[in-house]
Amino acid sequence: MKQYLEISPEVQEALATGKPVVALESTIISHGMPYPQNLETALKVEAIVREVGGVPATIGIIKGKLKAGLTREELEYFATAKSIVKASRRDLPYITANKLDGATTVASTMIIAKMAGIKVFVTGGIGGVHRGAEETFDISADLKELANTEVAVICAGAKSILDIGLTLEYLETEGVPVLGYGTEEFPAFYTRESGFKADYKIEDAKTMAQLIYDKWAMGLKGGVVIGNPIPQEYELNPDFINKAIEDALRKADEKGIKGKKVTPFLLDYLKEITKGDSLKANIELVYNNARVGSAIAVELQKL
Repeated sequence: MKQYLEISPEVQEALATGKPVVALESTIISHGMPYPQNLETALKVEAIVREVGGVPATIGIIKGKLKAGLTREELEYFATAKSIVKASRRDLPYITANKLDGATTVASTMIIAKMAGIKVFVTGGIGGVHRGAEETFDISADLKELANTEVAVICAGAKSILDIGLTLEYLETEGVPVLGYGTEEFPAFYTRESGFKADYKIEDAKTMAQLIYDKWAMGLKGGVVIGNPIPQEYELNPDFINKAIEDALRKADEKGIKGKKVTPFLLDYLKEITKGDSLKANIELVYNNARVGSAIAVELQKL
């Protein structure tokens, strides 16, 4: 594995000495936000992880090398370069074979975190079953990864661009626990409620860590989804944001935008129509996830 994976000295030392490590994705930097907010967000998320007592490991691919832990210069590169491939599971061997740069999605971040021995991963939102999937079969590889890879994923739910009901049905079929952190509802990214229930409401990081530990100790494969709602003061109006998402999806369809290009198109459209409020909400929910995820990582390390 050493020919493919490079773990930064800080992360290597943390893993060797039993410090809690938190994986972070790089797609949010390269494809999810404009510069300079993307770099500022990445640096602050890492700082939050440290404040709570964890060690951040932002994950990406540079010149075909899978990296767990990026330097400041590498984060700046991801924030500004235009040629970085959005990398899911299927893309990894192509990127390594051609010595390319890749920004990791939820699925590929989970894969590389597992390779490195990192158990907790903080992101914005997970992918899922897209609307109309009964005809298109458009289902995010994130879900299959959650079914198979032992990493706990802290997110603000899934964007309502997706069919959240079918997303939760898929996760149930695959035996992936969907947990609400302090909430009975599974959150919908920009809003605290989706209209769908999480499997269980968990009130604190210690109980959440015990549940994660028990799942893997019993030999139950796959990950855990922890839905952590966006802080109330940054939540967007549900009716307004859902209509905006409907409009964006219709425009994407008219323009023939499909697959991995839909989400960046959607985010740009929402930023414009909400006058920047959606970007602010996105940033704040990631900070909130970093606080919760790091607290869970600290408790999990104790076990």
